[in-house]
Amino acid sequence: MTSNTAASRHPMRTLASKLLRNLVIATLLIGLGAVLKPWLGSLVYMMRLSTMPAPATLPVPVAGVKPRGLVDTWGGARSEGRRHEGIDIFARRGTPVLSSTEGVVMRVGTNRLGGQVVWVLGPGGQRHYYAHLERYGDVHAGMRVAPGKVLGYVGNTGNAVHTPPHLHYGIYLSGGAINPYPFLRPGADSSAVAHAAPGLAFGKK
Repeated sequence: MTSNTAASRHPMRTLASKLLRNLVIATLLIGLGAVLKPWLGSLVYMMRLSTMPAPATLPVPVAGVKPRGLVDTWGGARSEGRRHEGIDIFARRGTPVLSSTEGVVMRVGTNRLGGQVVWVLGPGGQRHYYAHLERYGDVHAGMRVAPGKVLGYVGNTGNAVHTPPHLHYGIYLSGGAINPYPFLRPGADSSAVAHAAPGLAFGKK
């Protein structure tokens, strides 16, 4: 009798084990889907962005700042023997920082030099870098943004802690950084656009 009872219970244990395993697999797949969903939804759009022409001009990515108020800070000397690979746009702390293009948010995070930063992939495969933010806007990685979307707010985080609040804005191609100034100031010396500096990976200023 005992032997028959044990034999009858064995299939039940096997069934329970399979159900538990399937439940674990289903949970993992649901979790993975939740993580990948923002990127899967943007994948086709990202491919389309790469085939679009890069913009010839760009709006100033800080609310209320006019192009005539910009100063070309490209190539200026920086700490650790670096050269400035972008433009510094000074404004009051907390001034909205706006996406200069449509695109997909590639990263929202922090690094040693840039402090709180946002990366946006834009038309032509250009990567737009917004650094020294006081805080972020309502954005997250994988999110599609339109021109003018608030990405964050002007601050002086990272290595800008001892400087007045400003946005460090950079544009990167596969070959490196290019000077944003001529794009923001139409009619300015466009020769600077052709001089690309060595590229920077995510996480640097």
